[in-house]
Amino acid sequence: MCESAGASDRRTGAHLVAAVLMEEMRRDEGIVVFGEDVGALGGVFGATRRLQREFGDTRVFDTPISETAFVGMAIGAAQAGLRPIVEIMFVDFIGVCFDQVLNQMAKNHYMSGGRVRVPLVMRTAVGSIGSAAQHSQVLSATFAHIPGIKVLFPATPGDLRGLLVAAIRSDDPVVFLEHKWLLKSRLVELPFNDADSPDSPVEPAAVGKVRRIRDGSDVTIIASGWMVQQAVVAARELETADISAGIVDIRSLVPLDREGLASEALRAPCALIVDEDFAGFGTTGEVMASIAERIPGEVRMARHALDVSQPAALVLEEQVVPSARSIALQAKRLLRA
Repeated sequence: MCESAGASDRRTGAHLVAAVLMEEMRRDEGIVVFGEDVGALGGVFGATRRLQREFGDTRVFDTPISETAFVGMAIGAAQAGLRPIVEIMFVDFIGVCFDQVLNQMAKNHYMSGGRVRVPLVMRTAVGSIGSAAQHSQVLSATFAHIPGIKVLFPATPGDLRGLLVAAIRSDDPVVFLEHKWLLKSRLVELPFNDADSPDSPVEPAAVGKVRRIRDGSDVTIIASGWMVQQAVVAARELETADISAGIVDIRSLVPLDREGLASEALRAPCALIVDEDFAGFGTTGEVMASIAERIPGEVRMARHALDVSQPAALVLEEQVVPSARSIALQAKRLLRA
């Protein structure tokens, strides 16, 4: 059924997730979806809307408020031959079931000598939307630090679809990070090209490959998730100061396209790595190390990321969470260095 133009304009990133889940569940009867409020409510962001209505409560169902229990159940179901898609409502809640992720989901394939597969997708909402330190984290580097897990972080409507399809069809455990602003934003508000159109055919995206979003000759901004959207706005602001900023979307934190990062960084004399996760021992440092090891001394680099927990007050959050304005400011400082 075709949606009217007005209805299409009202779609959000959450609508895209729901549509992908619907199509993949029709394609593969082994896919089951469960988590807190994913069934009757359709998810707190609406990303599982209408699934239970079509597939029933044996394939789409709500769980008790016990991440340890239902993530453990998902791991067991994956090892038994199903393809579970389990939702952690907010990434901050991963602390409740971290043993399941760290010691079971990530390691059972390795510790079984390859005999056990864990085709499991863990979807979770990340990012700052004014919800303070226990509901606004990203924690992408926490997952990326653990061997055995793929970590995907879409920044655009196209990748929200393509990377999710790739995750669902993978035979490995995948942590799929969905930024809250990407889920909540209307698609017409998001900058994307024809290939990223929400109405284009859905194909599995290339996992482990960075993507250049924008060309620029003065500085390359490297980011993932919602920070890519912020970088697009920052690049437009930098244009008014006669600064040409390119943008590279990391997309896949694990596997990380280290060669691609180095190649893209060479296109400009400076590279600014932006992340909404914590700076210490995080993605920004890993990206910088990957570039420096492959092209030592060729590119001047700086990073822009959190170094404190997100405060509750919005006026303070604006001071610590990278934004289009702060990205542009950091790029100007890097060029003056």
